[in-house]
Amino acid sequence: MNVSDSQDTDGVDFEPGIDDADLTEPEALDHRGAFGEFGASSGAFIDRSFRERIVVVGVDHPPYDDELLNQHLDEMERLVDTAGADVVERITQRRVSPDAAMFVGRGKAEEVRLAAVSHDCDTVVFDAELTPAQQFNLEKLLGRTAIDRTAVILDIFAQNASSLEGKAQVELAQLKYRLPRLRGRGRAMSQQAGGIGTRGPGETQLEVDRRRLVRRIHKLEAQLRDIREHRDTQRKARRRSSLRHVVIVGYTNAGKSTLLNCLTDAGVLVEDRLFATLDSTTRRLQLPGGEAVLLTDTVGFVRKLPHQLVEAFASTLEVTLDADLLVHVVDGSSVDPEAEIEAVRDVLREIGADRVPELLVFNKADRAEHVHQFAQQFEGAVAISAVTGDGVSDALAVISERIRSLLAPIDLEIPYDRGDVIAAIHRSGEVLAEVPGTNSMRVTARLEPAEVGRFDEFVVGGAA
Repeated sequence: MNVSDSQDTDGVDFEPGIDDADLTEPEALDHRGAFGEFGASSGAFIDRSFRERIVVVGVDHPPYDDELLNQHLDEMERLVDTAGADVVERITQRRVSPDAAMFVGRGKAEEVRLAAVSHDCDTVVFDAELTPAQQFNLEKLLGRTAIDRTAVILDIFAQNASSLEGKAQVELAQLKYRLPRLRGRGRAMSQQAGGIGTRGPGETQLEVDRRRLVRRIHKLEAQLRDIREHRDTQRKARRRSSLRHVVIVGYTNAGKSTLLNCLTDAGVLVEDRLFATLDSTTRRLQLPGGEAVLLTDTVGFVRKLPHQLVEAFASTLEVTLDADLLVHVVDGSSVDPEAEIEAVRDVLREIGADRVPELLVFNKADRAEHVHQFAQQFEGAVAISAVTGDGVSDALAVISERIRSLLAPIDLEIPYDRGDVIAAIHRSGEVLAEVPGTNSMRVTARLEPAEVGRFDEFVVGGAA
């Protein structure tokens, strides 16, 4: 039967023109993908019990840019390697718009199938986001697991999550990804026998699976709400402490954790791979100007970061909303640092943190000579090597200056017989100028709001 004659077959709407007979059964049964109808149902998207063979597919849309497409596929290969698999071939196509049924054209999908059979690959990865229907159609044609960029990133996050919160966040994102993809699975349509007091043949396994996932999603969301309330309490305590908060953000593998370790001896895991650390870490840091601040490392960002992850990690990423300064670490040795900067800013805009002041820090100056020259193209940016320590003192000086600049200068008139007050102002803040007068000293200083009240009677014009 032509599926276009039916609105829904096994829960999936097919693009008109795709027939059941055209969706080929697998030609080789020795591949072992982890996800989907042809997968091992291990709960993962990429099987980690062995090194899967992967074919990567990328599509270039107008305006066509082969170099940019290759850069994206290079990153996709790094993601696949981080997930524990090997890319055996990459296939590209130029299209004005994605195909509704299979994302790529039918002819290109057949080319991908032949390549998959030739390499006896386990999984085909598309460097884009597939709809559930596209994924189902591709799996039937390819005869093996077909997943998208989102699934690969979710799989990496699942491997690296270590804290209770991180595991809950990743599991929630995975379940929300899986829920619409329960449709059309052959095993999901088996029916349960009706019980006593019931009518008809009973529930389908699809309905049972969907209800189980929804119940688990609600439980995880409640758990994360409790964690968010705990984080709110922590943020209120930080505000009461009067310590400024500096948050490190940046593209994955830019060197954020290395910088945190360099500045605070935090002992955070550092590896030359994507998403090595997911859990945020906060340490106290003494700046050159004498100010103490809280320094927090965050999860790395990436191009096309899955929306499920942004939602799930909301409680972790909200730390950027309360930051006084974002230290945006950029891999200066990257092929396209500007694209990575924009990818990070896209996520910051999505969570509402784009209004927080930002300091660009170009890292890995020890790997590429041009990093210092590249940093000069951005006003106020600094170049460093978090590994060797080169330029780190300059970055700290800039951070200290930016933190001090957050406080508006206030003027005070201090009688000469109140030398204790002048000394207290020097201890409590930054004195910008001292001008002697007839009976008093005119002092211009930057003070934390909590400290200003101590000197209300000396503030020129009344209390600040």
